[in-house]
Amino acid sequence: MLIDNLSQSSAGDEDHAAFDTLQSPAKQALTFKHSIDIYLKDSNAYGNTYFARYFEWQGVCRERWLQQCISADLLQPLGVLVTKSANIDYVRETFPFQTVECEMNSEQVKNCSLVLAFRFLVAGKLVCTGSQHIVFTSYDKRIQRLPEDILEKVRQYDHSENEFTKSLMH
Repeated sequence: MLIDNLSQSSAGDEDHAAFDTLQSPAKQALTFKHSIDIYLKDSNAYGNTYFARYFEWQGVCRERWLQQCISADLLQPLGVLVTKSANIDYVRETFPFQTVECEMNSEQVKNCSLVLAFRFLVAGKLVCTGSQHIVFTSYDKRIQRLPEDILEKVRQYDHSENEFTKSLMH
């Protein structure tokens, strides 16, 4: 089953995922980081990265965070995380053979939903921002509450008080 494969990390993946602690005056929160290498297959005839790749990379980063930091089974026995909406804002072009650092935080964490805020950087420069609004549902598509232990883990990455991540949502 596909989900079983996701719960086992491959040898090189540990090198690409990292955790970082950011400090703000109000609280201390974690930031999930994941590195993505750009290849020729990711580019168009002009040589820059396809814009759709960033949506794909949001999903890759989200799944890695869920699997490594929140629940190794991606909450599969309990329900489904459904993306209600997603957006991407491009700042500058990227090109093959660059490494994109994806930083991700949770925001607006509620009992049944949350927002994930993404920042994509190359060589320390912002190239793209994005977000996903996610809702937790049962398999019969009814919105349901996330378990309290899961909410606590998600809140460790909550930067809702951070002005930079607030600006991503507007």
